[in-house]
Amino acid sequence: MTRHKMWTTAAASSVLVLAFAGCQREDRAARASGGDAPRAAVDPAFAQAEQAWRDARRARLASPDGWTSLIGLHWIDPGPHYFGSAATNGIRLAMGPAHFGMIERKGDAIVLTPDRSAALTLDGEPLLRPTTLKSDADEAGANVLGFDEGKGIASVIKRGDRYALRVKHADADTRVRFAGLDYWPADAGWRLDGKFVPHPAGKTIPVANIIGTIDAVPNPGKVEFQHGGKTWSLEALDEGEGLFLIFADRTSGHESYGAGRYIDAPDPDASGRVVVDFNQAYNPPCAFTPFATCPLPPPENRLDLAINAGEKAYKQAH
Repeated sequence: MTRHKMWTTAAASSVLVLAFAGCQREDRAARASGGDAPRAAVDPAFAQAEQAWRDARRARLASPDGWTSLIGLHWIDPGPHYFGSAATNGIRLAMGPAHFGMIERKGDAIVLTPDRSAALTLDGEPLLRPTTLKSDADEAGANVLGFDEGKGIASVIKRGDRYALRVKHADADTRVRFAGLDYWPADAGWRLDGKFVPHPAGKTIPVANIIGTIDAVPNPGKVEFQHGGKTWSLEALDEGEGLFLIFADRTSGHESYGAGRYIDAPDPDASGRVVVDFNQAYNPPCAFTPFATCPLPPPENRLDLAINAGEKAYKQAH
């Protein structure tokens, strides 16, 4: 399983944030009791860093090959299948050439025979003959099939023992009508020092995803943190780049996305300290498109805590 990274509206030039330093304790106590603490300007460096992160996320999410550009997820059953945008194809794409050619699953091999009229590329080079496509499960990563002069791309993904063709296009309606992102005000009180508690080497945790399958994902340890006078913890996933945290909380399905949110945390330092910045909690790709295969929060990561920080639920423009 690969990380589904994504990545808010370019906000106003100044960002309101809650009090910093000594005011953090007062703010946390007030939030825990349901009250409102006085707000004050925070360290400009903190505000600027949070805004830069938001701007970068929005740019990635709305890029021509970002998650908002998805137009299809087509499962590839064993045997040959013609595919393209014409109605006569067994696998019909929403956009692109009428006839891409034939795609055939032979066990774990996915072979593409291109149609001469399709003008396809593979990893940037003209595709003129049958070829076996690498999936995202391959160590080298998936091949990228290009069409419509580079505005469209497709690649093979593997989920469990199933394969699918994931298709993106720069002119996808979800990208053209992308409504931007909404956040809680950046709050230094939600940038927390956590403690990494390692698990035995090789431990995995079952993680369900939105398409109904379950994967055993490397689970190197958990991250403990303090908030509101209590200790909380999140099981961490290891997907090769720091720690990946998937969580749900009291805001899920209300102010925030119902299927949970993600955080990318750095690797812990030598003492086990790891910073968990809930201001950078973000929605999974399935908040923006029905064609994603997002992992869901494991039961251990469903917190009885309202995390009023980070990205709110997405509202598509009409």
